Amino acid sequence: MAPFYRNLFLLVLFFSSAIVAGFAQQATDPLVTGNYSNAAFSHFVKDLEAQTKFTFYYDVAVTDSVTIDIQATAQPLSQVLTQALQGTELRFAISDQKQVFITSEKQILTSLPDNFFNNGSRGTETDNTQLAELYLPQLNKKKKTGSEIKLYEIGNAGSNQAKANLAGTIRDSNTGEPIIGAYVYIESPTIGTASDQYGYYSITLPVGRHELKIRGVGLKNSKRQVLLHSDGKLDIEMEEDVRSLKEVLVEAEKDKNVSGLQMGMERLDIRTIKQVPTAFGETDILRVVLTLPGVKSVGEGSTGMNVRGGSTDQNLILLNDAVIYNPSHLFGFFSAFNPDVLKSVELYKSAVPARYGGRLSSVLEVTTREGNKKQFSGAGGIGLLTSRLTLEGPIIKDKTSFLLGGRTTYSDWVLKQLPNKSFKNSEASFYDINAHISHEIDSKNSVYFTGYLSKDRFKLDADTLYRFKNQNASIKWKHNFHNKLYSVVTGTHSHYSYDISNEGNAVNASTLAFGINQSNLQVDLNYFPNEKHTVDFGASSIFYQSSPGSLTPHSPESLIKTDIVQKEKAVESAVYISDRYDISPRLSLSVGLRYSMFNALGPRDVFTYAPGIPKTESSMTDTISYSSGKAIATYHGPEFRLSARYNLTDNSSVKLSYNRLRQYVHMLSNTASMSPTDTWKLSDGNIKPQVGDQVAIGYYRNFRANTIEFSAETYYKWMQDFLDYRSGASIIMNHHIETDVANAEGKAYGLELMVKKATGKLNGWMSYTYSRTLVRVNDPSTSEIINRGEYYPGNYDKPHDFTLISNYRFSQRFSTSLNFTYSTGRPITLPIAKYYDGTTQRILYSDRNQYRIPDYYRVDFAMNIEGNHKMKKLAHSSWTVAVYNLTGRKNPYSIYFKSDKNTIRGYKMSIFGQPIPTVTYNFKF
Repeated sequence: MAPFYRNLFLLVLFFSSAIVAGFAQQATDPLVTGNYSNAAFSHFVKDLEAQTKFTFYYDVAVTDSVTIDIQATAQPLSQVLTQALQGTELRFAISDQKQVFITSEKQILTSLPDNFFNNGSRGTETDNTQLAELYLPQLNKKKKTGSEIKLYEIGNAGSNQAKANLAGTIRDSNTGEPIIGAYVYIESPTIGTASDQYGYYSITLPVGRHELKIRGVGLKNSKRQVLLHSDGKLDIEMEEDVRSLKEVLVEAEKDKNVSGLQMGMERLDIRTIKQVPTAFGETDILRVVLTLPGVKSVGEGSTGMNVRGGSTDQNLILLNDAVIYNPSHLFGFFSAFNPDVLKSVELYKSAVPARYGGRLSSVLEVTTREGNKKQFSGAGGIGLLTSRLTLEGPIIKDKTSFLLGGRTTYSDWVLKQLPNKSFKNSEASFYDINAHISHEIDSKNSVYFTGYLSKDRFKLDADTLYRFKNQNASIKWKHNFHNKLYSVVTGTHSHYSYDISNEGNAVNASTLAFGINQSNLQVDLNYFPNEKHTVDFGASSIFYQSSPGSLTPHSPESLIKTDIVQKEKAVESAVYISDRYDISPRLSLSVGLRYSMFNALGPRDVFTYAPGIPKTESSMTDTISYSSGKAIATYHGPEFRLSARYNLTDNSSVKLSYNRLRQYVHMLSNTASMSPTDTWKLSDGNIKPQVGDQVAIGYYRNFRANTIEFSAETYYKWMQDFLDYRSGASIIMNHHIETDVANAEGKAYGLELMVKKATGKLNGWMSYTYSRTLVRVNDPSTSEIINRGEYYPGNYDKPHDFTLISNYRFSQRFSTSLNFTYSTGRPITLPIAKYYDGTTQRILYSDRNQYRIPDYYRVDFAMNIEGNHKMKKLAHSSWTVAVYNLTGRKNPYSIYFKSDKNTIRGYKMSIFGQPIPTVTYNFKF
């Protein structure tokens, strides 16, 4: 080819390539010219669409507050968009089909990878589904996408405030239930808070644009785009997180173990509680609480708790703020709480908040759900011994809801299977009913009503009939004055009573009865002055009415004479205030003061005794009669609260606490554990109130991105004026109980270690407790000095305790649980010799609680099999198969002795001496 033609060909080829490239460039990145000054985003997009013939896709709710202030002269579209979106969280992507996508997603792909649907190269089918949601965000629910990327303008734009308060209620999007303990925070600067039992949160932030992040246990992580001008309100709904494989991830407040100021507090949600296998297959919150460090019981089949050296009556058990005096059913084998109506359980062992009082050892706060505000639903279960059913739903959608739950038992058939004839002639049954109504009057006022009724009835060998019942009611009114202040006015009434009827012999037929009533009015206020302070204050008053005992003939033929112990009345009042102060990001301090006063009231006759000598019937000097409403005795004093937390690093901290508590009521019992025949005694001129002090220090550390929690707490506790009994004391129908009891003092100390893993297929916790509980009776007013006035082990002194709770999820539908528990045997007093006093043979006993029963250990195992997870089906169901006491160990509950032909023989009693298999069917609709 001639040079001229060759050069001409190359020139034509060059210009052709340039023209094609120019068209390609124009097709994918056209040039744009414009002068945009404070232009609305919608107008900016319309102009670009007109110039480029491209189609723009974006969410108006996200961009409605974005304004454009740029100039462009023949600049590529991509450069113009980069300049326009600078300073916002928006991103863009341009497709080959002349489409522009604008979103806040961190990654935008305009086409799928070639091997996207290739399982061999991309992974499992589930993985593909998750990637599809990542690459194609438009497939997500519009509700979630809209709420998370919409910009919420809060307050008045003309405000000149440097900081503003944001408050609101966090609820479950499916049920409308408030969410407890959801963590609301921003990352820069790091500011956060948690929602309370009403789902309410209040957080003070710098004014301006923020990405508010929210996390909740068992809920999908969420966020809100907020432009904060001044104080305002933002209610938030969160979705349940149903994970399709691998693990259940607990992320809410995942560093709370380290960063939280509260120590000695354990919070359990109902999902965790239901994973722990218990006797007879019934989910039991008290059995799960007993697996926590520092919490023990005197033996199997007992629901009484001993927390850090305290007796069972030193625990304040609350159901929606109403006191439960006897939290057990069926000889103590079941707790009084229906698991299907519960939301959460909180146990305070130290650093007890100032709003609580009246008990020395702990506070167990049980909170029920409010009921589904969106739609009607129900749940239930059928087991070998019990059945339960719970119904809930809206009365007025999104405003008023109800919750109604009931349980009953049909355990008589088990007693009929026992070989002992006395059990075959026995019967046992119980039922309980829970009712709850919540109503939102308006944005500032809500009311809540809770009712609870339980009754137990059992008869042994067709002779003695035992009946006892709890009746509780509470009503609350929550009022928001403004974002930083709200109040809760609570009125409660609690009733506990029992009666024991002996019908075996008409001549001796009688009924023994006891009852106590407690009415309470309390006002609590929560104030959030700024981001560093949280102030709680309030007042309460309790009116007690007690019938200590009555013995009446059961039939006209009975020769039993009516005997009634005098009724007791009293008023307990208190005021309190506490302030949590975040001194710095590392150091927080909480200081509180509660001042309580107790007045024992007439009408009542009170015995007086000669001073300086033991109180006995022979030392009585007079009887003083007090008229109705007259003060018999008055006790009062301060109760201090102090706690501090210092963060050593981002994942470790130390905490310190001290508290003093006063208790004005005492439980009188013939046994070391709680029983239906226990009575309660109010303080008076002869029975002083109990006083306890506790100091505790702890170290907390999280590992592996907060997935493993470690805590070590040590405590020292001293108590005074709690009751102990002289040998041979008579508790029932005693008109002068002060002659058979003595004021004791005690001390308790220990170390609690706990490791908890909340994530992964394998999760659970492991705890070890070393503790000692020592008692001394050196009261000059008693006729007996026990153990020479020296310290001796308390009835619930069990130095070593180890517990393992483990759960393993093989798949979405199949999981297993394994429990192991070991503890030192409790103390016991043994007969050690016989001697003769003249011609009478007597028994010589050891020092009180000098010996111990054998150590205790037990293994439990459970399997949970769930039905398919189809969304649209009549009911979702599951089966739980469990074995309690898998190894069949005959753990001793008590050791007792009988005299047989002048020979004293010892016997060991075990509650469960063999494995107990159970099967429970659970359903939800």
